[in-house]
Amino acid sequence: MATIDRQATTVALAHALSAAERGLAVIPLSRTKLPALRSPHRADPDPTTPPCHGECGRFGHGVYDASTDPRRIRALFAAAPWSTGYGIACGLDPHHLIGIDLDTKAGTDSSTALRELALRHLFTIPDTVVVVTPSGGRHLWLTGPPDVVVPNSASRLAPGIDIRGAGGYLVGPGSRTEHGVYGTAPGTAHLAPAPCPGELLRLLTPPPRTRHRTPPTTGHQGEGLIQFVLAAHAGQRNTRLFWAACRAYENGIGPDLTPALVEAAVRTGLTAHEARSTIASASRMSFRHPGLPRN
Repeated sequence: MATIDRQATTVALAHALSAAERGLAVIPLSRTKLPALRSPHRADPDPTTPPCHGECGRFGHGVYDASTDPRRIRALFAAAPWSTGYGIACGLDPHHLIGIDLDTKAGTDSSTALRELALRHLFTIPDTVVVVTPSGGRHLWLTGPPDVVVPNSASRLAPGIDIRGAGGYLVGPGSRTEHGVYGTAPGTAHLAPAPCPGELLRLLTPPPRTRHRTPPTTGHQGEGLIQFVLAAHAGQRNTRLFWAACRAYENGIGPDLTPALVEAAVRTGLTAHEARSTIASASRMSFRHPGLPRN
């Protein structure tokens, strides 16, 4: 049975109600950052039954329980008195929140990777809400157009950059987890989530892949990806190679461009084995269905 920290629960509820006043739909979270309420359908005998998103009227449907109604929020927390945090649902009215999760795990330099993306695609991250995680990562809050669905993804843009979109959630500031407390970065608490730059939004909503096969050609696009890898400095080599390989596979030129990518990576200082391993990871990631609803 979960240990109840009543003070942490009270603080989390207060922060959740404050977020709801700003139009952000919330759910209670446990110390593990997972939704605090388990699914009421976990023991259903028929696995072919279509998933319930709350139509049954009970709690326990993860992000689909999210609400801005204070009475419902209080009821959710009352049903999960072990909650020590809250999640903010992305993609919902009125903000259509998009979360840019800059991770620090596995030695990734996600902040540098985001700056490189901004330089390459000519966009600027506006002043917006920034939440600092216990591990030193950062969550940037942006808003999207109501008619654009941004999918969840993990390291698709670059290693260490995860995206929280429709069906996902962000851990709210003031939440306490088993690793520490989430807080708003100084000078950003008073800000409203800023609109997502158009060029970044385009990167976050890739066009659907076509199934028909056409003769592959690397062309100018392939040349640009090779030059992008060749321009890498120490500390950027794997990041740039991974990003370039992802783009190559997404555009159907991955297998044809792989030898040239390996050669370019070797010229920057990676070994051929390291380069092939990174490209193989990019290949697997590019064909994996995006969707990581947790933070």
